[in-house]
Amino acid sequence: MRCRWWGHPPHQFRPADRIAAPGTTVGWVPANISLKPDGHIIDGDIWGSSGDLRILPDVAARAVTGLTGAPTPFDMTPGDIIGLDGTPWSACSRSALRAAIAAMEQATGLRILSSFEQEFQLFDTGLPDAHVFSFQALRRAEPFAGRYFAALSEAGVDPEVIIAEYGADQYEITTGPTGPLAAADRAVIVREITREMARLQGWRATFAPKTRPDAVGNGVHIHFSLVDADGAPVGFDASRLGRLSPVAAAFCAGIVHHMPAILALTAPSPSSYLRLKPHNWSSAWTWLGERDREASLRICPTVDLPGKDPARQFNVEYRAADATANPYLALAALVRAGTDGIVRGLTAPVFSGDPEQLSSGERAELGLHRLPETLDAALDAMEASEALRNWFAPDLIRSYLGVKRAQAAEAQGLDDADLCAACAAQY
Repeated sequence: MRCRWWGHPPHQFRPADRIAAPGTTVGWVPANISLKPDGHIIDGDIWGSSGDLRILPDVAARAVTGLTGAPTPFDMTPGDIIGLDGTPWSACSRSALRAAIAAMEQATGLRILSSFEQEFQLFDTGLPDAHVFSFQALRRAEPFAGRYFAALSEAGVDPEVIIAEYGADQYEITTGPTGPLAAADRAVIVREITREMARLQGWRATFAPKTRPDAVGNGVHIHFSLVDADGAPVGFDASRLGRLSPVAAAFCAGIVHHMPAILALTAPSPSSYLRLKPHNWSSAWTWLGERDREASLRICPTVDLPGKDPARQFNVEYRAADATANPYLALAALVRAGTDGIVRGLTAPVFSGDPEQLSSGERAELGLHRLPETLDAALDAMEASEALRNWFAPDLIRSYLGVKRAQAAEAQGLDDADLCAACAAQY
């Protein structure tokens, strides 16, 4: 017997393949952007119950793997939210990143390559204790780590390395550099595959920035480098401070300049600010530093070995981020801020040392300012930034602020331990 609709034997019936058909879309609702992490729509949602949208799949970004251990393949296709007339929806975060990329290319003629370095923890594993960073800490999780890397490879996200990290039952996964839209897609796909494979193992994976107030945090480091229209690197100059070319230095200066405002997009949960503290191997200051893991914007090292071109290795990482952030909005904000730095010719010093050891005057002279210390303070900085309000559609900003203000208000009734536990369960 054959399926009349598809013309294939029943065992070959694959509904997911319909996404490749021209014009295929999936229904969506505007108010979904006002959902909190707990799954409830905020009070005062600006969208209400009316309106209809569609999700237009980006077939080129489709990720498929049969190696997660599930009875059916993992099959995920990122897409853009559009209106019924096919135009991009004003509050679509993927479209916001597309617009940031286009604005950068138009203003500078340059492009950006990016990748996400993500940390997560595994709970309920029953695994024996092992020393942090050790080979044993990685091997004790087998066959998880090997199958996990294979699944990510088959899904096309170009995993580079998985390691046991500094925290208990903590791991880090990195992916190769690519265009910013693909990099953000990969960040989402990696998280979903991680959670699925942990669940099927009887474990629980979380990317929460803090799982306990005294625990090592889980960060996301967003790496980027600049290339010209032909793909040639333009960020490296060995003769300059930090080895940053003039255009790369200006791009970094733009991020430093706007960092307090964009922090609400890159560290957007109340528990994010339990991690962003001095001497915590994370980020606490508006700081461009070379090979310093306390810097918010860190110039990464290059390897001086035969056959290794430092210009193609050279990149910078933004460290004031975690996986509670929407990767499209986080990267869009970095691209917009960096572009503004290039257009305005901004500068920022490359600082080495400990900001805590400087006087307030010395810090001010170096442009070292304490980052907002709570989500509400970061949201205040975001609202006060005219530049940021011009980068994103008003409806997107209003919706985002509504959700995040609601989260901040709810956190007021929780102690740090309960706050961490709630976030770890959600992420």
